[in-house]
Parts: sequence; C-alpha cells; structure tokens
Amino acid sequence: MAIVVALLSLWLSNELVKELADEERRKMEIWALATESMVTDEEMDMSLVLRILESNTTIPIILYDRSSGKLTPRNVKFPEEEAESYLQTKMEEFGRKRDPIALHEMNQLLYYDDSYTLKMLHLYPYLQLLVIAFFIGLAFFALNRSQRAERDRLWVGLSKETAHQLGTPISSLMAWMEYMKLKEVDQQLLTEIDKDISRLRMIAERFSKIGSAPALVAVDLRAVVKHSLEYLEKRVSSEVVFHTRFPEFPVKVELNESLFGWIIENLVKNGVDAMRGRGVITFDICEKDEWVCLDISDTGRGFPKSKFKTIFSPGYTTKKRGWGLGLTLVKRIVEENHKGEIFVKRSEQGKGTTFRIRLKRS
Repeated sequence: MAIVVALLSLWLSNELVKELADEERRKMEIWALATESMVTDEEMDMSLVLRILESNTTIPIILYDRSSGKLTPRNVKFPEEEAESYLQTKMEEFGRKRDPIALHEMNQLLYYDDSYTLKMLHLYPYLQLLVIAFFIGLAFFALNRSQRAERDRLWVGLSKETAHQLGTPISSLMAWMEYMKLKEVDQQLLTEIDKDISRLRMIAERFSKIGSAPALVAVDLRAVVKHSLEYLEKRVSSEVVFHTRFPEFPVKVELNESLFGWIIENLVKNGVDAMRGRGVITFDICEKDEWVCLDISDTGRGFPKSKFKTIFSPGYTTKKRGWGLGLTLVKRIVEENHKGEIFVKRSEQGKGTTFRIRLKRS
C-alpha cells in the first residue's frame, strides 16, 4: 500500500510540476512582451505594463542584452563583489534548465529559473517517499522487536517450566537413592543411578539458566571443551573420533560452563547424526583480534549454502524424529547468554560441515 501511495504521489506531483512549469513559461512570455511594449509601443498603457512587470516577485530572471552584453537581474540574490561573473554563471545555469525567451525588438534574451514553489514541488515527492520509507522501517523494526520479545518470553517460560517440572521427580529420585543406600543394593548400580540423577540435575539447572542471566566466569576455553569431550566420548559411537587442535597457551573467555557444555553436546550430537555414527569431529581454537574462535567440524553429509541460516530456525530438522530446537537453542545460548556469534563457516554436501563460534576474549 505504501508503494502504491508513493507511486501515485510521484505521478501526481510530476503532473502538477509540468502544469506549474508551463504556467510560469506563459507568465515569462507575457513579462517579455510587456518589457518590449515599453520600448516599441508608445500608445500602450504604461500603468498596465508596470503592473505586469512588478507582478513577478517569485521567478528569478536575468535579462541579457546581446548588443552590449549587459546583464539585468530580477529576484536573483548575488554578491556585490564579482557580481558580473556570478550572474554570468547563473544565466548559463538558467539556460541549461529552460530555453530563453527572445525579445527580438530589443535584441535581448530572457533567462529564467523555476520559482521557489516549483522547486519545492520538485522535492516534495522525494521527501514524502523518505517519510514513507522511514515509517515502513519503523513498523518493521517495531514488529521485529515485538516478535523477538514474544519469542524471548516463550523461551523463558518454557525453560523455567521445564526446570520446575524436572525438579519434582529429581527430588523424589534423590530420596529413593538415600533409601537404597541404607539397603543392601549393588554399589555399582547405585553409582550409575547417582550419575544419572546428577545428569538430570544439570539439565534442570541449564534450563533454569536459559530463563535468566547466567553468571559468566573467565575460564580457559580449552579446558571447557576437553571436559565436555570427556563426557561425550563415553556416550557416542566408538567409531566417532575426536581431534583437537588447541594453542599451547591458555585461551581465556568469559562463559558459563554448564550452558557452554550444552552447546558442545548439541553440535557434537548433530555431527554424529550427520556422519551416521562414523567419522571424525575436529575442534580448532584460534584467536583473531579481540575474538576467540572455536571451529567444530564433522565429516558428515553437509548441506547446501541456501540452508546456512535456515538451520538455526525453530522447527528446522532433517531427522525423522526431532523437534528442530537444538541449533536454535545453541544460537540463543551463544548470542543472548554469551554475547557471541555462531554461524556455518563452510558446508559441502558429502564432505562435512564446520560451525564457528566467536566469543569475546577475556
């Protein structure tokens, strides 16, 4: 609708400009005729001629005498110094815009420019377009902020509710654990159950942190990645090999270990699924200016460049079973909770994918 209004406005303004320009041309022709009449027609009513000449208060004109080269301006502001050269320049400028009117009897040429009203009418549609574009941009910005705020409220509500719902069965399981410790139950079994309960507690803690601002601590990124890999190596296929290429010195960044471990887990699980449980996942850490970059590469199926941004959208998944929230969750944790950036660095079908995470150096 805004584009239609803008086009109609441009067309209407252009028609008005043409009509006004034609009218000013006719006025100048009458003015030129009146000027000639003062010299050639002695019986002409001088009062009428003077009224015609004095009626022009808006259109800038320069009268050029071809015999003497004299320039006579009207409604043209010019500096006292170098007036001749200034008027000469102005006359040439007027001539490029409008054909001069010849006063044959006086051997003169009348050069004129558009009036102030006509100049403003030229600019009006563009100013109107600018205002319309501004309000369209403002509307899109407001809509985007509104949708973003709604998504944030949904994430926070979902995360807090999930953490709350997990809290009750976890508390119950912990109580049962204490009870079983008093009985003659296989200690190895209790140890494994205790590990699972600790895992559930960590998951509930992660969900609760998504719904609030987590505390960020300066840590060595190498140690955080290694700790996550130690946990994952025991829980993925033995045919998946992890390679790490880290600097020999500590790489300090501010992050929340619990949430960042979740990022590593999600990306590794996606990589394992893309490789169908067999292949190599490589972790590279490098520093660029004030940024620390972590590249996570797999040797899986890969995907086309057109999907580089789509894969982070909620609901996008290539699996038959899945919610399509893993990478959306990863993106939110990186960008919202750690003020970093995550994107697909490269991906080739049949060769694999590399995700890059950028975090501010601590």
